[in-house]
Amino acid sequence: MAEKIDLQEVEVWDGNMAFSHAMRQAQIDVVAAYPITPSTPTVQNYSKFLADGYIDGEFVMVESEHAAMSGCVGAAAAGGRVATATSSQGFALMVEVLYQASGMRLPIVLGVVNRALAAPLNVNGDHADMYLGRDAGWINLCSFNPQEAYDLMLMAFKIGENKSVRLPVMVHQDGFICSHTAQNVKPLSDDEAYKFIGDYQTVDEMLDFTKAVTYGAQTEEDWHFEHKAKQHKALMDSRAVIEDVFAEFEKLTGRKYKRVESYLMDDAEVAIVALGTTVDSAVVSAEKMRKEGIKAGVVAPRVLRPFPFDDIREALKGVKAIACMDRSSPGGALGMLYNEVAAAMYASDTRPMIVNYIYGLGGRDLTQEDLKGIYTELKADADAGKLTGNIQRFSGLRGPKLEFFK
Repeated sequence: MAEKIDLQEVEVWDGNMAFSHAMRQAQIDVVAAYPITPSTPTVQNYSKFLADGYIDGEFVMVESEHAAMSGCVGAAAAGGRVATATSSQGFALMVEVLYQASGMRLPIVLGVVNRALAAPLNVNGDHADMYLGRDAGWINLCSFNPQEAYDLMLMAFKIGENKSVRLPVMVHQDGFICSHTAQNVKPLSDDEAYKFIGDYQTVDEMLDFTKAVTYGAQTEEDWHFEHKAKQHKALMDSRAVIEDVFAEFEKLTGRKYKRVESYLMDDAEVAIVALGTTVDSAVVSAEKMRKEGIKAGVVAPRVLRPFPFDDIREALKGVKAIACMDRSSPGGALGMLYNEVAAAMYASDTRPMIVNYIYGLGGRDLTQEDLKGIYTELKADADAGKLTGNIQRFSGLRGPKLEFFK
């Protein structure tokens, strides 16, 4: 039996350490990993817990991130509780196997410390990797600070392993801004955390050769459509389980989570929709803008997949102008978050103006001055009753102003 770590009421952890302790408390059977900046400390911390005798299980150091997720798939298929972490190019190398994990309905947990994708090479945080894997059939949860990284990682095991879900779960946090920034975190005790998650419940262990079961088989046009449709239904139906787990966690800790978080939205006329650490910055800015007479608010999807179209629409009801903040290169289109929010608002009774802001690529700071400028532009759009600039705008970009969509 592994030794216990006696945790204090408040710990000072960065986001990586928060991930590591949640993984430790889940008593994982197998972690297969290959380190990559800025997620390296997550698995490094975990390996030290194992070396120091604080956990049981296996830590498998593999030769690549593709192999890491392949190892996780094999261990999960054998009936184990499994997790790992990655970032950026490593995440990109995992993508092929991400589809195997979701298609085989394996509740693997993946901590993604979000970082830009090359080229050019960049080790700092943006949401390029998050966007790359958003449609891989995984549940996606988004944290805004180390406390939330810890909480959501614990909840990810309980959500994914639910027998009505049985899907893998990603938990996202911003590279360096969250992963390497130490803040106060209030963890559960080891006993409380494990009791909340519960023992791993196997469902027909996939490598039990006494049972004639086939997974991941070739289906072609005769059955492939049906398999993917059922997988999609399970992903969409997971919304109820996510809400149940959030509610149970609130009863245990007092910390409340919703599929969509809203700040200062009761009477907001303009709003920013954002992900990651930008949310906390936008809330500070909104509070400042209200002192200047602009009724500003913030909406933040906590669950990126399954995307909460209904809750987004409700949160933004009555708003005149919306800025969708995409921290990823748009690649010849409007940003992902813009497209998702626009689709949600298309069915609303009133269709507000929606602007796409590209910002913060490669770790560039989004300052309070930048946010003030965004809210000010939104206010101008709202007052004019039409867009006073392009649909897609670039915040914090040096050089000539870029204009594509009008």
